[in-house]
Amino acid sequence: MNGKDNMQNEWNEQTQHPDYKREIVEVFRSNLTPRIKEERILDYHERDIAAALEMLSPEERGRLYHVLNAETLADILEYSENKIKFISEISIQKRIAVLSRFEITEMAECLREMEKADRTTAIELLGDDLKRQIMLLNSFEEEEIGSKMTTNFIAVHSGIGVRQAMHALIDQAAINDNISTIYVLDRDNALLGAIDLKDLIIAREGTQLDAITTTSYPYVYANELIDDCLGLLKDYSEDSIPVLNSDNQLIGVLTSQDIMELVDDELGEDYARLAGLSAEEDLKEPLKKSIGKRLPWLIVLLGLGIVVSGVVGAFETVVARLPLIIAFQSLILDMAGNVGTQSLAVTIRVLMDENISGRQKLFLVGKEARIGFVNGLILGLLAFLLVGFYLFALKGQSLAVAFSISACTGTALLLAMMLSSLSGTLIPLMFRKLKVDPAVASGPLITTINDLVAVVTYYGLAWGLMIHVMRIS
Repeated sequence: MNGKDNMQNEWNEQTQHPDYKREIVEVFRSNLTPRIKEERILDYHERDIAAALEMLSPEERGRLYHVLNAETLADILEYSENKIKFISEISIQKRIAVLSRFEITEMAECLREMEKADRTTAIELLGDDLKRQIMLLNSFEEEEIGSKMTTNFIAVHSGIGVRQAMHALIDQAAINDNISTIYVLDRDNALLGAIDLKDLIIAREGTQLDAITTTSYPYVYANELIDDCLGLLKDYSEDSIPVLNSDNQLIGVLTSQDIMELVDDELGEDYARLAGLSAEEDLKEPLKKSIGKRLPWLIVLLGLGIVVSGVVGAFETVVARLPLIIAFQSLILDMAGNVGTQSLAVTIRVLMDENISGRQKLFLVGKEARIGFVNGLILGLLAFLLVGFYLFALKGQSLAVAFSISACTGTALLLAMMLSSLSGTLIPLMFRKLKVDPAVASGPLITTINDLVAVVTYYGLAWGLMIHVMRIS
């Protein structure tokens, strides 16, 4: 390849994958005046600018905070994973201006993560309305719906016409931009229903609001636990779900983006638990905390592992007389573990639906048992043929011995896979019945239990079939 081709390839890579972060940093480090720097930087998307902040030193970022106004900084920091770190670098007055432009839930989260002294100062400098909203969100526990809601919504009172409702919408839209759904309240601010913005726009001017209000509308209470509401929230495709207090008054909403984040967080936690962790970890988590999450489960699994080893020890006479069967133990254990984990994952996903009936649970158990049986039958037959051929052709065993061992392996594989499918389904269902999060029935726990089932099945068959029936030793 000649130099011209190399230059062409480099140019193609630059045009296909431009390094916006580096370009932004170069603009900032140039000798341009602050106004021109701002104009050049704002030619890039806020996400790219947020990524470029990581490449600047604290001193450089400090100068950049002077170049950009509070509204622009707020838009940029929305995309940053280290917004708390960057916000703490901004001067206190500008910090308040930036925070005031965040969504109220984002602002509350940032304030919670600040140092106590900085948090107290920031809250004191907020306006009275923002203080009230922050106090409202902080009055709920982190696991409650109220801590995740936003007060960014449009509400009108019943008994008025479309024209008055449009005026109210325009007045509130200057502050609240979630205008796709308009909530209708009575004189005590209790929720009566909702109106789609499109329906309000196309309604005739003289129409009364009650005529276009949907009174059958999903809602949640602020003090309900997030885990208990996720099933309901996922069943609806509304742009926002109203959040009510104990007096049925509208105090906030969950937007579709909020709901997606809640579902994503819940799936992340379930995934962590399936790995035997008590919660999700990240790269910045302290070593001691990460060890504390993992060690309790590992101690439990160590105890179960000793039980499995003890069961294997109980069959030492079988191993002593038929040492060749040890070679296929891992095959049985691995397949049983894989099948059990698959069934567990399916069951956890099904149980996320809070409205699942007893009949549906029974159907799930039957279905997983059938899947385990059919898969076990197919793989058991394959194991019977392949293991028998391997022992006869490559290990020099007699036909009777080779296919006796392979029959034992195939039968054990069938039973282990079927029983593992059942355990991967029944254990989380049992946890659910006991009012315990079924995700606690983690992957390592299921795998260890399935190891125990597989070992007993495999060596039990070898002991009964090969030693006591066929008298092979």
